Amino acid sequence: MSSAQLDVGVLGGGLAGNLLVRQLLRTIPGLRVGLFEKSTEPSYKVGESTVEIASNYLIRRQGLSRYLYENHLPKNGLRYFFDDPSRSTELEEMSEIGTVNMPFHPAFQIERARMERDLLEMNRCAGARVETGVRIHSIELGADGAPHRFAATGPGGTERISCRWLVDAAGRNGLVTRSLDLRVPEPIHRIGAVWGRFEGVADLDDLGSSAFRDRVRQTSRGLSTVHFCYPGYWIWFIPLRGGLTSVGVVGVPAAEQRGLRSAEGLRRFLDEHRAARSLLANAKGVDVGSYARIAYGTRHFFHPDRWALVGEAANSADPLYSPGSDFIALENDFLTDLVQRDANGEAAAAVAERCTLYDRFMSFRHESTMRLYRGLYGLLGSYELMRMKWDFDISCYYNLWVSPYMLDQCLDPGFLRRQLRQQRFVLAALDGFAALFKRAEASLRERGLYYRANRGVFSRGLENIDFLEEIGLPRSRRQTLEQLTRTFNAVRHRALELIEAGCASDREDLPLTSFGLDRDLS
Repeated sequence: MSSAQLDVGVLGGGLAGNLLVRQLLRTIPGLRVGLFEKSTEPSYKVGESTVEIASNYLIRRQGLSRYLYENHLPKNGLRYFFDDPSRSTELEEMSEIGTVNMPFHPAFQIERARMERDLLEMNRCAGARVETGVRIHSIELGADGAPHRFAATGPGGTERISCRWLVDAAGRNGLVTRSLDLRVPEPIHRIGAVWGRFEGVADLDDLGSSAFRDRVRQTSRGLSTVHFCYPGYWIWFIPLRGGLTSVGVVGVPAAEQRGLRSAEGLRRFLDEHRAARSLLANAKGVDVGSYARIAYGTRHFFHPDRWALVGEAANSADPLYSPGSDFIALENDFLTDLVQRDANGEAAAAVAERCTLYDRFMSFRHESTMRLYRGLYGLLGSYELMRMKWDFDISCYYNLWVSPYMLDQCLDPGFLRRQLRQQRFVLAALDGFAALFKRAEASLRERGLYYRANRGVFSRGLENIDFLEEIGLPRSRRQTLEQLTRTFNAVRHRALELIEAGCASDREDLPLTSFGLDRDLS
C-alpha cells in the first residue's frame, strides 16, 4: 500500500470542497492540498441561487467575477408571487414582491455541475492533487498535534494518506460527521424538498400584458429566483444558463407526501397551481431529486485538533433565502485563516483559541438562521404577512451579516466576541418577532382575511430598506443600531395593525433594547 503526506486533505469535491481548495492555494502558496471525490463526474445539484455574502465571496476571495458572468447567469434578486386558496389566480393578477432593476450588490444563478467540474480543473491546474472516483475509508483523527490519516481506494488500488488538517466536505453524507456522530437533527422545522430540471419552460418575461412588464420597469423577472408562495410551502423557478430551469417545492408537502418525490408526482403537484402550470405548459422534465428532511445542525464546525466540516457536511438550514453558499463562504474564510496561521508558525494554543471562537460563531449563525423559519411557514401564503416579514428578515440580513462580511469584520476576534456577547439579544429579538408574526397570522385567519391582499398588489421590496448602497462601506455602530431600531419598530407597528384589525392604539416606538427582552412585543 502506497502512502502520501499532505498539509490539507479535503474529502469531497462539491462546491464547498472545491472552493476551499481554490482559496487555500490562492492564499498560501506552496501548500500541499489534496481533494478526494467519490464520483467521477459532477452531478446536478440544487443550491443554484446565491445571495450577497456568497456572491461577494466568489468575486472578492475567489476571483471568479468574469467566470461567473461568462458561464452562469446574473440574478435579478428574489421575487415572490401570491395566490388564492384554490391556487387559480393568473400570474399577472398575483400580488408580487420583486425588484424593478438589477440589484446594487450582484448575485448569480449557478449551474452547479458545471461550476464544480470547472473548479476541479482549476484546482488541478493550480497544483492541487485531485482524485476522483475514490472511496474514502479508515479515517483516523489525530489528537494533540498528531496527523490525521485515511485510506483512499480507487481504480489503481488503495493509498494511505496522512494530513495535518482534515476537512469533511462530503455533503449530507459527511464522513467525519458520521464517524463522530456530529449531526444534530432539527427538532421543529421538519420540512422537505423535491425538485427537477425542466426544458422548455416559458419565458416569464414574455408573459402578461405590457402593464405587467411596465410595473417592474421592464426588468427581467426571468432572471430572478422566483417563489410562488402558499401556506406551508413554496415553489421555486430558477433559470440556468443553457436553457434549463430548476423547479422545486419546499415545505410540509415535500416532507409528508412520499408520492410527491417522483418525477410524475412533482409534475402532478406543480400542475395543481395555475401559475406554475402556465410556465410548464410545454416543458419536459429532465431529472428529479428530493430530501425528506432539509434542516440539521452539527456539534462542531471546527475543532482545535485541526479538523473541520464545511458545506452540507456541517449544516443545512432552509433554502428560502438561499443561505447555503453564505455558510460555505464563512466556513472557508475561517478555515483558510486557521490553516494560514498554522502554516506561518503561529502558536498552537493561539490557533486553537481562534478555532474555538470561529466554531462558536458558526453555531450562533446557524441558530439565528433557523429562527427565521421555525413555526413560520404558515405565513408564506399571505402577501401582507410576508411583506412584513420580508422587511424584518432582509434588514437583519444586511445589517447583521452582510455588511460585517464585506468589511472583513468576521475575521476580527474582537468583532466576533462582541457578536457572541449579543447572542442572547439577537435570538430573543428573533423569537419575539416570530411570536408577533404568528399572532398576526392567527388574527388574519380568524377573520378570514389571510388572502385579502394576494391579488393586484405590487411591491419592489425596498420601500423600507433604503440603505443598500451603504452596505459594504464603513458605518458606525450607532448607524447600524439606529437602522435596526427603525426597522424593528416599523415592522412591529405593521404587525399590530394586522392583529388589532387596524384599530388605533398607542404605537410609540420602543428602544432597541426592548426587542432583546423575553417579552410580548404586542
